[in-house]
Amino acid sequence: MAKSKLVKVNQKIAEKVVGGYKKIEDGAVGGFTKISDSFVDQFLTKDGESIEEAKARLAEEQKERQMKAMKKKERV
Repeated sequence: MAKSKLVKVNQKIAEKVVGGYKKIEDGAVGGFTKISDSFVDQFLTKDGESIEEAKARLAEEQKERQMKAMKKKERV
């Protein structure tokens, strides 16, 4: 009987800890996303381009740069 009470209490504690962690994680990720979107919008978008389009374009450009760097290393 004592074990079952301990198990129940530990389970409640674990749920509270995980819930608190998730709240902190969601806040941190949400804050970073807002800052990132604001930066992209202010400095990296081109005329008439949305934030999502700019991020996709930047990701594609980065992929191309990485491919060029890999090809350059293969030649050396």
